[in-house]
Amino acid sequence: MKRFTWKSGVALLAAGFAAGVLATPGPAFALEDKVVIVTSFPKDLTGPYKKAFEAKFPGTTVEILQKNTAAAVTYLQETAKGNTVDLMWASAPDAFEVLKKAGMLTKYAPKAQGIPEKVGSYPIHDPDGYYMGFAASGYGIMWNTRYLTGKNLPVAKEWDDLKKAIYFGHVGMSSPSRSGTTHLTVETVLQGEGWDKGWATWKEISGNFKMVTERSFGVPEGVNSGDFGIGLVIDFFGFSSKATGFPVEFVYPTVTTLVPANIGIVKNPPHGQAAEAFVEYLLSVEGQQLLLDPAIQRLPVNPATYAKAPEGFPNPFNDKSIGAAVKFDVDKSGARYNIVNSLFDVLFTYRLADLTAATKAIHAADAALAGKSNEKAAGLIKEARALLDKMPISEAEAIDDKYPGVFTSDVFKDRKKADTKVPPRQAEIEEKWDAFALANYKAAKDKAEQALALLK
Repeated sequence: MKRFTWKSGVALLAAGFAAGVLATPGPAFALEDKVVIVTSFPKDLTGPYKKAFEAKFPGTTVEILQKNTAAAVTYLQETAKGNTVDLMWASAPDAFEVLKKAGMLTKYAPKAQGIPEKVGSYPIHDPDGYYMGFAASGYGIMWNTRYLTGKNLPVAKEWDDLKKAIYFGHVGMSSPSRSGTTHLTVETVLQGEGWDKGWATWKEISGNFKMVTERSFGVPEGVNSGDFGIGLVIDFFGFSSKATGFPVEFVYPTVTTLVPANIGIVKNPPHGQAAEAFVEYLLSVEGQQLLLDPAIQRLPVNPATYAKAPEGFPNPFNDKSIGAAVKFDVDKSGARYNIVNSLFDVLFTYRLADLTAATKAIHAADAALAGKSNEKAAGLIKEARALLDKMPISEAEAIDDKYPGVFTSDVFKDRKKADTKVPPRQAEIEEKWDAFALANYKAAKDKAEQALALLK
């Protein structure tokens, strides 16, 4: 019997979708003339679902409003009184919690069968019934195989691997303030390793960054093109790039989490029947199979769907190790959402040149110390790394109640530059953080250079 490989699987899947999913007969009843969806997902995902749903429900058009997660939440908040949106469709569960707590979602019990209560340790559907999981997502490391071979770089499989000097200038990531999935990646490490150790991990990895991209989509694009060799991404970016022919691979580090990507019906939907039908389609056998489309490659929440997955495709219902190390706390993530994003931007995104300069100096000193015994130099390097890793606030302080109303501005949620104006109190706090980072990065660089001078 011929083995089912990624390449053969992709070809069969593509043919199957065209001949099977889209040819499914439509229902005997008519829906409203459209369903309006606000989503952070790219067209590679929304396009196939739009086409398939419109074929199954003739006369109903799927209208897509593409916005990043934070902007989508803000849009729904601003337009709540005259709502024109039926569905919110995105990865980040904490965004749905925000909408749920604000009373902006409609309770709904899906009729689709075969979906278990949990994936890993996380509930697939909101236990209170306000939003539904349709796919599972994990977070990890994607790399370009040709890039690594060409530059003689080893494969990095754990977060700690990416701290090594050999990866300096070869890594890319987006900012969590502009990507809900990147926020989940950052928060996963903070929860899995603890506040101080987690931020130290991010400092040392970010010190090896070539760039921080403006959108999460920029990371797989950079890896696919070879602009940089390694990207920190949500899993489906790696899977879909590989399935569509790019020379890339993806791995889940031990410290990762597995959470559902979700859909929820907005309160007072103008096209409620069509909204319910779209939810049911996502969770149906056909809708779950469509997740295996080579351009999508997301983990279905119906375990039976994996029987048609290509060889090597991860199955979280069989492989219990995926996401087992972190029991993701969505309430904790939500409570400090804006502060985590702000810390990352102030300390990493906007001070990347200073952070990488300090990191480069530490790498050079470490290399010079290798194989030698010099207590003073070793002590200076240890001090340099401690300065690099230090944070301006503790975990206990990183709760929004500590700074009531400070980190909630809409400008903050979607800013792209360091000089974007934010409310005065927030600006005041961030200026202190920035001064802290600048002083520490400079001191770390100076101590590393002192150590290097002793070793010459």
